[in-house]
Amino acid sequence: MKSIKTMQVRLTIIKKLEEKFNPDELNVIDESHLHAGHVGAKPEGETHFKVEMKSNKFLGMSRVNMQREVYKALELEMEDKIHALSLDLSC
Repeated sequence: MKSIKTMQVRLTIIKKLEEKFNPDELNVIDESHLHAGHVGAKPEGETHFKVEMKSNKFLGMSRVNMQREVYKALELEMEDKIHALSLDLSC
C-alpha cells in the first residue's frame, strides 16, 4: 500500500496539468512497477509515469512544443521526483 507522501507525486502531476492545460482528457499512469530495479526507481514507486492528455491548449503546436510545455509545467517534479515521463499528447 502506498503512503500518502508517495501518492502526492501523481496527484501533483494531475493538479498542475489540469491547471495549466484544462484538458478534455487526462490520464496519469504510474508505471514505476515496470521499472523496478532500474536506475532511478524507488521501492515506494512514483518515479516513472505515462501522461495521456488531450487539450485545446495544444492547438497549433508541434509535438515537440507540446512536450516542452508539459515538461515546463512539471519542472520542479522533474528535478528530483520524476525519473521518467512518457507523453502521449494531442489536441
